Amino acid sequence: MTDISNIKITIAFTDTDLDDEEKNQEVQKLLNQMQKLDEIEDVNCVIDPNPPKLNKAGGGFLPGLLTAQVNPANFLKLFGFLAERLGNKPIKLNVKAPDGREINVEASSKEEFEFAWQKAQDFINNK
Repeated sequence: MTDISNIKITIAFTDTDLDDEEKNQEVQKLLNQMQKLDEIEDVNCVIDPNPPKLNKAGGGFLPGLLTAQVNPANFLKLFGFLAERLGNKPIKLNVKAPDGREINVEASSKEEFEFAWQKAQDFINNK
């Protein structure tokens, strides 16, 4: 269920050593784990807004991208979960606050993820 008062997070797997299929496998693994979390309001793959013209499936997903919505009270719990699973993987995170403000952070190590987490937390707390 989507809600305009939720924080929207887009996670992009950016490892240049992975092809699109491998990035999608990472997305699927994370998607399955996140769907089991009570803290998550909604989680999905990102639909391709411009699918190939001959695509018979009626659309596809953008490789390596996942979106999640979480209420502000559970934001820190979600980041802790992500730090455990993605701490050493090259990723980009886009965090969109309920008021429309956005921040983009990147991380490829546990230390960088901790720094990104702090920046996102400061961003959400400073309106």
